[in-house]
Amino acid sequence: MSVAVPLAVGAAAAFLTGRSMQLYDSFENPPLSPPGWIFPVVWTLLYILMGIASYQVSVSDARSVRKQRAMSFYAVQLGLNFFWPLIFFRLQMFFAAFLWIIALVLLVMICTLLFAHIRKSAGALLLPYLLWVIFASYLNLGVYLLN
Repeated sequence: MSVAVPLAVGAAAAFLTGRSMQLYDSFENPPLSPPGWIFPVVWTLLYILMGIASYQVSVSDARSVRKQRAMSFYAVQLGLNFFWPLIFFRLQMFFAAFLWIIALVLLVMICTLLFAHIRKSAGALLLPYLLWVIFASYLNLGVYLLN
């Protein structure tokens, strides 16, 4: 179930954004932009890692209050994650999406730290996600500036 939740969030966002990779290919993209086919592959792996990390936190021996706080941040960042592609691809509000993804980066940082304080491996599992969201914010800003 822990892995199914982020995968479902990602699948729902992908469904609602429809032909997002075709749109991505039509934008003027900044240097280091990967090909569109990379995104679903990377996001699937990241959602799996997120799910494993959340499972590790939920079954840990940490106090209930600490786990609830960490999982609350996890839920909020997952919500922000869901809405970003809708703002970026569906609405094509690139600057608003950039501000949104900056908030997401901050929440993922907090979530990573909270997870790491409960179980180091759970925090480590979120590091690729954090790095990818930072990279995605660069891409988002590049699209905003170039289009």
